[in-house]
Amino acid sequence: MKYLLTFLFSISIIQLTAAQNFTVKGVVKETDRQEPLPFVNILLLSSNDSTQVGGTVSDIDGHFEITDVRRGSYLVKVQFMGYREFTKEIELNSNVDLGILSVREEATDLHEVVIEARRSTGTQRGDTTAFNADAFKTMKDASAQVLIEKLPGVSTENGIIQAQGENVAQILVDGKPFFGTDVRTALQNIPAEMIQSIEIFDQKSEKAQLSGFDDGERLKTINIITKANRRKGQFGKATAGYGTDVRYLGGASVNIFDEDKRFTITGLTNNVNVLNYSSDPNAQDNANPQEGIITTNILGLNYSDTWTEKIKIAGSYVYSNRENIGIVDRFREFITSDESNQFYAQRSTDVRVNNQHQANLRLEYNPNEKNRFLYTPRFSARFETENSGFFGQTDDGLNPINTVENLKTGKYQDYDLFNRFLYSHKFNKPGRTVTLRTTFTNGWNLDESDRNAENTFFEENGQRTENLDQRITRERTGTSWQTRVSYTEPLGEKGQMEAEYQIGNRKNDSDRLLFNVENRDIDDGVFLLDTALSNVFVSNYLTQSAELGYQYITDKYKVQAEVEYQDANLDNLQEFPSPEMLNRKFTNVLPTVRMEYKFSQNTNIQLDYDTYTNEPSVGQLQSVVDNTNPIQLRTGNPGLDQSFTNQLRLRFRSNNPDADRNWFIFAQSRFVDDFISNSVLIADEATEIQDGIILERGSQLNKPVNLDGFQDFRSWFSYGMPLGFIKSNFNVNAGLGYTQRPGQVNETIGFNNSTRLSTGFSLSSNISDQVDFNVGSRSSFNQVNNTLNPNLSNDFFQQRFRVNFNWIVWEGIIYRLDLNHQINNGLAAGFDANFTLVNMSVGKKVFNNQRGEVSLMVYDLLGQNANVRRNITETFIEDTQSNVLQQYVMLSFTYNLRRFSKGMDEKDYSEMYSETN
Repeated sequence: MKYLLTFLFSISIIQLTAAQNFTVKGVVKETDRQEPLPFVNILLLSSNDSTQVGGTVSDIDGHFEITDVRRGSYLVKVQFMGYREFTKEIELNSNVDLGILSVREEATDLHEVVIEARRSTGTQRGDTTAFNADAFKTMKDASAQVLIEKLPGVSTENGIIQAQGENVAQILVDGKPFFGTDVRTALQNIPAEMIQSIEIFDQKSEKAQLSGFDDGERLKTINIITKANRRKGQFGKATAGYGTDVRYLGGASVNIFDEDKRFTITGLTNNVNVLNYSSDPNAQDNANPQEGIITTNILGLNYSDTWTEKIKIAGSYVYSNRENIGIVDRFREFITSDESNQFYAQRSTDVRVNNQHQANLRLEYNPNEKNRFLYTPRFSARFETENSGFFGQTDDGLNPINTVENLKTGKYQDYDLFNRFLYSHKFNKPGRTVTLRTTFTNGWNLDESDRNAENTFFEENGQRTENLDQRITRERTGTSWQTRVSYTEPLGEKGQMEAEYQIGNRKNDSDRLLFNVENRDIDDGVFLLDTALSNVFVSNYLTQSAELGYQYITDKYKVQAEVEYQDANLDNLQEFPSPEMLNRKFTNVLPTVRMEYKFSQNTNIQLDYDTYTNEPSVGQLQSVVDNTNPIQLRTGNPGLDQSFTNQLRLRFRSNNPDADRNWFIFAQSRFVDDFISNSVLIADEATEIQDGIILERGSQLNKPVNLDGFQDFRSWFSYGMPLGFIKSNFNVNAGLGYTQRPGQVNETIGFNNSTRLSTGFSLSSNISDQVDFNVGSRSSFNQVNNTLNPNLSNDFFQQRFRVNFNWIVWEGIIYRLDLNHQINNGLAAGFDANFTLVNMSVGKKVFNNQRGEVSLMVYDLLGQNANVRRNITETFIEDTQSNVLQQYVMLSFTYNLRRFSKGMDEKDYSEMYSETN
């Protein structure tokens, strides 16, 4: 509280100091069409000597605002390449709204001298960072992903696109959802050439957008704004290729846009580990090799439209069929006492075939300006088959303790349905609203598998072997519902109060039955239920909460504080093998504080303090022994408590549009009480853990438990600037992370502490659409130590370096290079530490307007492709290495469809692709 008061006092002093300064704002539009012009330079000059005293750049909608201007006489000058200069004189003794400033397009003499100037890359508006797409050069056929990866603060980490240190959760196109949460598919379906600008922001929940009260639910979102003359027409790509070792790829993406009515269809089939359609001949899905050899078939549809002024609809459907053939080597070093060691090595083979359907819909109805209805359902269905096996061995560093050889076949089905309904009403009094939100989910899954295992245990007087032949069935049904109603009321000119009530319930019914099979060769065998390894379990989790909050907003800062009282009941009922009931009751007080301060139009800081609880899952609660790996058993714990989290999050954003310099800082810390961790019992000798179940010497029993002491801190910062002398954009980033994980081994509690320091850079070209490159590096140093066994402590270093280079050499001949080099230092012996993956292709544009391209590509030119990684948990440190796609050569053909009905015709397209060398 002391720091909060200091912060608010400092803000008040700043406000008083700036009280005699004023604001100039307006909107820039094109004269004839009256369309807003983004990224226009607006200068504020002194009337006496024309010296510049301020300036800014218009945002996506043409709006601009210049703050902290002293009283006096000024000239407002509007400058934009291709438009006539506009000047207006103003007398400033109060805040001024200039309204619409119309600028007219300027005729261009083809023989005149053209002076090129660097265009501003973007602006910062609150928590929204807006970028001008034309300020970033890409190849003519590039996708939106290529463009977005050039933006300051955007990177790819472990195959996931991140913006400003957080994972991107969804893509919008002109403010409408595009392929739901499938970020990769969305970005590959939009050509870079049709993008006018890009917005990156934290999208708040529908309820927060309607009521104005921030509930903390945010999704890192990228909104792609298309050019006005690219919103009506047909465009897309199609690719077909065949290569050595019977490698093939075929795919297409077709978009049909008619202003608000938009339809997209995309399809893909290949056996070269490409998971989303891309026409890039060097495509390798984020430059990270996937585990296994993957054959993929995909069909995707996306539709959005404004049916009437009152009804908007958007939806998508994706069907995917994947077969993954994986071979994985893993080595685990378990956390034990400092007098003992235990290691586990395993090689597994796994063939899985997955069929999945995913669909989502968004239906919005606004009958009038006072009322709004929103319905958002989602559905998914998954069908998977498994044929796997593994051989594992536990030892103490010198002698074997046990081994297991396991074969398994299985069939799995999962269905999930999600429904959300939201209604909001605005009263005549501004700021007075009521919002009702209801969600309902239903899930069902059925698993059936057969396994055959041979377990060997090494003892002082020899070795003993046991064989298992079992069938396991698991059926789970889960339903949950939640209703929330909130009411907001204005308090004064700048304040607002919110009262909210919420009630919800989650019910899970999980049945796991294990049968020992005898005489399987005779009439499919005799199935005998093993009651010690079977369980029927039901869990109910009912929560109610009441919340009261207050919000105060000025032009400079925003403060919001809330307190929530939560009452929860957790009822666990075991019906089989013996009836048992356990009832738990939890009460919590959950405070929340959110603060935001705007230093200027382009610089702001946000600070959020949140508290929340997490209930254990049904898998963590169900007390049934899972012997999928007979020497590493697992079971649940019906006595688990909620975990309680304190979280502090900071975001700082700054953009200097005049110098094109960008700062982003993100930091987050978490402290968790009753953290749901893992307890491991390592048997020194054969131990009966329950009736009929023996834990052999050296074997393990893993069980979830509540432990205190979890801490987590991570930070990330990025700084971007242009390098004019090589016409490129330079970004540097760094991060620091620390995690303390509590764990329990043989009833003794210890902590696994890991520290991670990372740094990286990227250099992306802005030269022309004939030469394009992106060079990047990411290095991390990791230090791990454990309080139970200091001998387990170790350090490891990882570095990734990537070069992506594209060059139109001459007469439509294109050279492409994608190089990825990885260094791993400190992994277990026998794991490939360093490797270089090189993809290279040469292509030739064909047909009129160069719409087609024939290319020859070689994948893994040096034959070094590998996939290694390290995993750190509470109870072990693990290194893994999997099989990957090996070298092949492919000949492919790509065709570009471009047919815009407004703003671009055949002649325009021809000029775009005309020879410029």
